[in-house]
Amino acid sequence: MRALLVVNPRATTTSTRTADVLVQALSHELDLEVTFTTHRGHARELGHWALDNTLDAVIALGGDGVVNEVLNGILRDGPSSAVPALGVIPGGSANVFSRALDIPTDPVEATGVVLRAAREGRYRLIGLGHVRTDNDARWFTVNAGLGLDAQIIEAMETQRRSGHRATPARYLTTTVREYFARRGSPTMTLSRPGVPDTEHVVLTIVQNTSPWTYFGTVPIDPCPHASFETGLDVFAVRRMDPFTTARAARRMLTRSGGLSRSGIIVWHDQHSFGIRARTPVPVQVDGEALSPTRAAQFASFPEALRVMGS
Repeated sequence: MRALLVVNPRATTTSTRTADVLVQALSHELDLEVTFTTHRGHARELGHWALDNTLDAVIALGGDGVVNEVLNGILRDGPSSAVPALGVIPGGSANVFSRALDIPTDPVEATGVVLRAAREGRYRLIGLGHVRTDNDARWFTVNAGLGLDAQIIEAMETQRRSGHRATPARYLTTTVREYFARRGSPTMTLSRPGVPDTEHVVLTIVQNTSPWTYFGTVPIDPCPHASFETGLDVFAVRRMDPFTTARAARRMLTRSGGLSRSGIIVWHDQHSFGIRARTPVPVQVDGEALSPTRAAQFASFPEALRVMGS
């Protein structure tokens, strides 16, 4: 099997020594190319290279961000049988995608899953989400968001560029600060075919699988029925008053309750829908901030990607 290993050397839990061990193990059984990313977007470029050179698989060693870049590289021309399979060895802080696939969090054990998949032909077909904004178009494996969700991601990225680690405590502090700083008038409208528009939404979370994310080891899951085998799930909040926020937080933490026809909206198994904003709002995809947008069109693509492992 011809494969490319894409390593993010700046991933939260990846060390050079660990990467060296994994490279040796993978090279023993695979015809392996290895590249360490050097800049944002590099993993996407490497995905293009793997597609153009008809490799059998691309293995991402890092967090959800490098996985998303690789994904958008190999899906440059859309889903097809020519797209390399995707393997994942977790090395980030959350690793939501690999956890959703039940891949071990230990990178050595995860490497064993990849090698067994290569030896025995163990692959899983999963559905993906796709979003088109004013400035970009992206595939995503786990989630996307507009409003406060994306604002928190953007604030965290700014702190990481300043040398701070993405710890659960820092996420909590950033969330509280952005919550009080960004509360304001509703700015978004949700629309889907055959249904009247839903106006006055301040936060929109889109899930392609469950959970949405993790706080340390605790799953945060506003849409617990989301999965790779169904369409997209949507969780939207009309206002950020304390009562609605408390109900939303309860649902995210307990996976039940918290619904209010006037305050919280939940859609399950959606094939397509759109979001319009009065003014540009922040956007995130798989934990990576994109440029603010006034419009976003979402779509679900079933069985769009082969992933290594089962």
